[in-house]
Amino acid sequence: MSEDRTYSADSIVVLEGLEAIRKRPGMYIGSTGERGLHWVVFEAANRAIDEVLGGRAGLLEVTLTADGAVRVGDDGPGLPFEGGGDDEPGLEEQLTRIGVGRRPGPAIHAGWMDLAIVNGVSGRLVAEVRREGRRRVQEYVRSVAVAPPTDAGPADDTGTVITFWPDPDIFQTTEFSFSVLAERFRELAWLNPGLDVSLVDERQTPERASARFHFPDGVRELVAFLDEQLSAPVHPDIISFEQDDAQMAGRTEIALRWRDSGPEHVRSFTNSAPTRGGGTHLNGFRDGVAAAVNTYARAQGLLAATDPDLGAEQICEALTAVVSVKLEHPEYGGCTRDQLGGAGVRPAVAQAVEEHLGGWLTGHPQAAAAIVGQIMARH
Repeated sequence: MSEDRTYSADSIVVLEGLEAIRKRPGMYIGSTGERGLHWVVFEAANRAIDEVLGGRAGLLEVTLTADGAVRVGDDGPGLPFEGGGDDEPGLEEQLTRIGVGRRPGPAIHAGWMDLAIVNGVSGRLVAEVRREGRRRVQEYVRSVAVAPPTDAGPADDTGTVITFWPDPDIFQTTEFSFSVLAERFRELAWLNPGLDVSLVDERQTPERASARFHFPDGVRELVAFLDEQLSAPVHPDIISFEQDDAQMAGRTEIALRWRDSGPEHVRSFTNSAPTRGGGTHLNGFRDGVAAAVNTYARAQGLLAATDPDLGAEQICEALTAVVSVKLEHPEYGGCTRDQLGGAGVRPAVAQAVEEHLGGWLTGHPQAAAAIVGQIMARH
């Protein structure tokens, strides 16, 4: 071949900043179809979710506007336009530099709080901050600022609002699904009891849909919701606990209840994101449940010294549970990030579950007898 196809360092094209996002959006949002479109909404909401969960704001408000935009706002203190360094980057920095919005410490929700990604895939974006008695606004078109932030007059409250229109040159569709957004925000509210979310659809649809999600009892309410669609519970109480553990540098949140029939129904999450492939937290949960039930059964003389332990598969039959861990440094078993790894997670979760479930069984002998009796009947 006469054409020179030699690959060298000169062949490498380095894409930086928002240019990289616009040229390779799939690398940042996973898909330019419906999944990626909705992912951008959650990315825009992550900063406001952090404000609410950190006690700096009371409400996250998400609105699908009639002209095809999404407006995401909170009533927090308002981000400064002029940042205070890496600890508190300004809004303009967050909209133009990838990664500067990430807070240190354990992640309390899914996502990276990266507003630059939202800006990078938007045809238009308007940022508004109400702070220290003033309202300031800045507009971007295809990731480029139209002008510096402008003073838009006095403000009698505080907050940050990001309104963005997805770029039709990037996305295969720009039509948002209210039901898809509602399902995920409802899930986030279950997994984060301090979260309060308002979702409103202002588009010309047959029903002007709206919803509000706030679940003070957290994962307990999720177990109750799941049980509504399944068989009757063996006992009315939902067993739940939360525990911090330095061994895995994170927090375990568990809720569970046995039903009278049916298969195991366990949902697992890491940093509020579903882990459909399971992983070390789910394995640790099953280890802990099996250990607690077997210890109780032997203490009550339901298993003789020569009897083998009941298996986790048998014990977890007809069990509804939510297993949620929030980790500072999660490790995943694959590129899809739907299976949790990490050597310290399994023993930490197992120990916590064994301790708390074992204590509950001892303290509730009538319910424990019903649970273990049903499990033994399947033995």
